Amino acid sequence: MSKFRLAVIQLQVSSVKADNLSRARRLVKEAAGQGSKVVLLPECFNSPYGTNFFSRYAEKIPGESSQVLSEAAKENKVYLVGGSIPEEDGGKLYNTCTVFGPDGEMILKHRKIHLFDIDVPGKIRFQESETLSPGNSLSLFDTPFCKVGVGICYDMRFAELAQLYSRKGCRLLVYPGAFNMTTGPAHWELLQRGRALDNQVYVATASPARDEAASYVAWGHSTVQTKKKAGRDKAVKVFRETACGSKTRRIQGF
Repeated sequence: MSKFRLAVIQLQVSSVKADNLSRARRLVKEAAGQGSKVVLLPECFNSPYGTNFFSRYAEKIPGESSQVLSEAAKENKVYLVGGSIPEEDGGKLYNTCTVFGPDGEMILKHRKIHLFDIDVPGKIRFQESETLSPGNSLSLFDTPFCKVGVGICYDMRFAELAQLYSRKGCRLLVYPGAFNMTTGPAHWELLQRGRALDNQVYVATASPARDEAASYVAWGHSTVQTKKKAGRDKAVKVFRETACGSKTRRIQGF
């Protein structure tokens, strides 16, 4: 594993898809301008997160959002892990992450395997399975720096997935995720530390920024290797010099 800079982008997501895409594109460019070679976006970066939004914002892949990601990766010559978007395919909806190489070509498409169904009386009820279908495959890709395994949010709860990635040689696991105000403080950091410790790998997570006015309020706190966190509100990049033994890290808000 060689040293490189990873950018984790925590951004504010609005109900206007074009604005979300424009904001993501701008932040990818800024991250690349500061030396990042791998860039990670949040879960549902192009739309509000919620079962009532998935069908309204869903796209084919390739489509509008994946085209923007492809162009951003090529223009900035980075590996771009495109968070996730609602995908429509064959009459079904998926929560899908696309990854693009520095040439703008799509490397992989990961569909969230473990759908987020939760019912905490008096706090939150959320059932992704009411509208989404699950994926059924591992997703990993090679870079000149290391092999990377991809999961989405609730995928992180399942230790076996991380173990499989580790056994296949992944040194970095990336999880775009949108934990909420109930599960976030209880489990967000704990799960990341667990996956990193159990498998001796780096773990990076990207959350949407917290919006108290949203119907689903994200916890925020995007993290790299579970040791340095973004704040709760501002759109931020969490940079980490990723290499064995390296402890260089920087957070920048904007």
